[in-house]
Amino acid sequence: MAQPIPPEYDDHRDAHWRREATRQVESVFEAERFIEQVGFAACLTDSRRPGPSLYVAVCGRRDAVMPRNVQKDPEASLTWTLKDEIMGRGKVYYAKLARGKSMFLAPRMVPHFNAIWGVRKADEARRLSRPARAVLKVLRGEWEMATADLRGESGVKDRTTFTRAMDELQAAMIVIPEAAYYLPKFTYIWTLGISRFPDELRRRVSRDVALREIARCFLAGAGLTVPGELARVTGLSRPDAGLGNRALVKEGFASSPSRGTYHLAGGHSATEDFRHGATESTQG
Repeated sequence: MAQPIPPEYDDHRDAHWRREATRQVESVFEAERFIEQVGFAACLTDSRRPGPSLYVAVCGRRDAVMPRNVQKDPEASLTWTLKDEIMGRGKVYYAKLARGKSMFLAPRMVPHFNAIWGVRKADEARRLSRPARAVLKVLRGEWEMATADLRGESGVKDRTTFTRAMDELQAAMIVIPEAAYYLPKFTYIWTLGISRFPDELRRRVSRDVALREIARCFLAGAGLTVPGELARVTGLSRPDAGLGNRALVKEGFASSPSRGTYHLAGGHSATEDFRHGATESTQG
């Protein structure tokens, strides 16, 4: 059973993760601002999964649960539409990352995620499967391609094998979906991540710094993190999540009252001040 979150930290999360009816995300501009504020967010997870979520922010409530019939649910539909708009605008990094988690990254967090999960070109032959390398070779020549064309040109024609290859390339932070089209039939347009985020993906940071900054990003929005939570949200291993959190304690950003539990130093932050500042930013 998940460890319960104290009420004062749930209030902190409501403010930072927009789990409030007065601060619902309703447009692509608000969605991009939300992702920039939280640093990274899931797309369609609900209250049963920890961490910031675009779907929960669209719902504007902490108890949001994805219905079985998502096609007829207006909040799920809006989230899906916003996802496509965000992807098309290219201001936020979106892909299926570690452990198959579809996530949005603010540009400032891309170097840190890339330091942990990215695969350098020199390591591709060793770390990528043969189908993934075949797809990547074609995409590097064409720069962008629709799913069916990419399958045909790469020779990876088995649907399951191709899907695994694309998941692998996304998790390695090499390939991203650039756009989604629904007519005459649904397809993604794929491109290289470096085409949209060249500076962020070329910037080198150490693994230790990356773990610390990913932990900082989550704790700033969560206020408190319980054992296993950071790992579950980001896809980090629990030892790596612990390294990141302990680095925050060492610099005085966080305190650890018990093993595996960390909170912002000095208790939770001024939630009302954050709400006020975020509202001014939205209106400005």
